[in-house]
Amino acid sequence: MTQVEKKVYKDLFFDLDHTLWDFETNSRETLKELYSLNKLGERGVEDFDVFFERYSYHNHKLWSRYSKGFIKQDELRWKRMWLALLDFKIADTELAHTMSVQFLKILPYKTSLFPYCVEILEYLKQKNYRLHLITNGFNEVQHCKIQSCNIHHYFEEVITSERSNSLKPQKEIFEYAISVTGADKSSSIMIGDNLEADIEGALKAGLDTVFVNHLQIMESAVHPTFIIHHLQELETLF
Repeated sequence: MTQVEKKVYKDLFFDLDHTLWDFETNSRETLKELYSLNKLGERGVEDFDVFFERYSYHNHKLWSRYSKGFIKQDELRWKRMWLALLDFKIADTELAHTMSVQFLKILPYKTSLFPYCVEILEYLKQKNYRLHLITNGFNEVQHCKIQSCNIHHYFEEVITSERSNSLKPQKEIFEYAISVTGADKSSSIMIGDNLEADIEGALKAGLDTVFVNHLQIMESAVHPTFIIHHLQELETLF
């Protein structure tokens, strides 16, 4: 979209995890604590980095199944631990459930954000944009994250999958967000890092999109309205 065609937006809908809140860094720090707390090194998990890689692999696959409605959130929470432990021949369901509870107690208090996150939110707020979150995360966890990072005051509405009873990329969560905020689709835009959940989902719901390409993805069948690689680039759009 050229400068001549530039639209006027009023409501900006952000994804949280992997877009503003650095999930990779925060989850790694949390798993490192659980690794020590549960003495996994003494149980045959000799390399934390390998354990974290296996956890991340299973977490990604289970989130995909959760977002498609194949599993419930409780199964996602403990099974990502269980499957990671199984990769090290630790078939301990009780430990997996314990680590799941520990993880969700510690993770939301981690405060790593992507570079320029606070600065861009402040910039957008000062320009009188209405800012909101649309996230597939859990209510209590997501609210705790933004409180701990002290970015909660930038957002008027926090739309979670629990609150809306739907999941990105389903169009219902975006339509619920539009309804709750009283926004107009024609002056609203979704900003996120996930091409399927954030971008394709929002496009199907009739919203313009900004793909935050932190991972430098080169090719995609999905065509966002805008593509940026750093949050500061939002200043060129708004």
